[in-house]
Amino acid sequence: MARARGANVVVAVAFEATYGTPPAPGAHKLPFVSSGLGDEQNLIESDLLGLGREPLPPSRDVVNNEGDVVVPVDLRNFGYWLKLLFGAPTTTGIAPDYVHTFISGAPALPSMAIEIGLPEVPSYGMNVGARANTMRIQMQRSGLLNATMSLIAQGETKGTSTGAGTPAEAVIERFSQFMGEIKRDGMALGHVVSAELSYSNNLDKVEVIRPDGRIEDADPAMVAATGNIVVRFADTTLLDQAVSGAACELSFGWQIDAEKSLTFTLHEVHLSRPKLPISGPGGIQATFAFQAVKDPVLNKTMTAVLMNDVATF
Repeated sequence: MARARGANVVVAVAFEATYGTPPAPGAHKLPFVSSGLGDEQNLIESDLLGLGREPLPPSRDVVNNEGDVVVPVDLRNFGYWLKLLFGAPTTTGIAPDYVHTFISGAPALPSMAIEIGLPEVPSYGMNVGARANTMRIQMQRSGLLNATMSLIAQGETKGTSTGAGTPAEAVIERFSQFMGEIKRDGMALGHVVSAELSYSNNLDKVEVIRPDGRIEDADPAMVAATGNIVVRFADTTLLDQAVSGAACELSFGWQIDAEKSLTFTLHEVHLSRPKLPISGPGGIQATFAFQAVKDPVLNKTMTAVLMNDVATF
């Protein structure tokens, strides 16, 4: 009997026209690093007394399907996760140079069907009604550039054959950590050791009484764009801003060439005032936590721009 192995797992995704209903075959095969998606149903211990000391059968609790999927930040496939997080982009340009612009705060967000296939068994789990709750990206000097997507799905259906047909597969071209740059008000920000960017839709699970124990949906609430920047303390630029309470624009980007790039721009960012801990004779670092808010002129909190050769997501 074959045993399932991570190397052979196939993740196929497709956007749903109706929430919780898998679309017809025509999915896309996406690369991933790890996945924690799938149905989970706990047991409730019996509370009955008067029948002796031996335990009685438990009851089944509600079904939950949420977890993190870690994916590479790449030129083509990452656009599907951005669409799930922000909604459909505005696309301009002509082949092979397209510019996809994603805007924060969309009143309605798409849902996705995500099939996780273990062909050796075979076992195929179709997770329907998946919505993107949070995206987290860590920037540093070296290493692989990945994004952690926290998802909330309605449920999972298990089968012994794929329901995704023959998924299309895009060429993988990853962005690298060394390509990264952080800008403040359009100018490169120096002395940065590391940074973390987080965007959340703060999904509100609609937990109603249903015979299948699943949620009805997950509605987007207030946008939260937060993170932190760790810098070597060499000047007081960020500290002065944090003390004054002024706002700035921050952008986090990666570029392969002039037609291949990804940039997240936070239009009005407020910095917390940090301590300056001294723990030894080495360099002194400061960690500035930040919160982004809606720019009153642009009427948005964040813009993500992906430039690639994909015509549409």
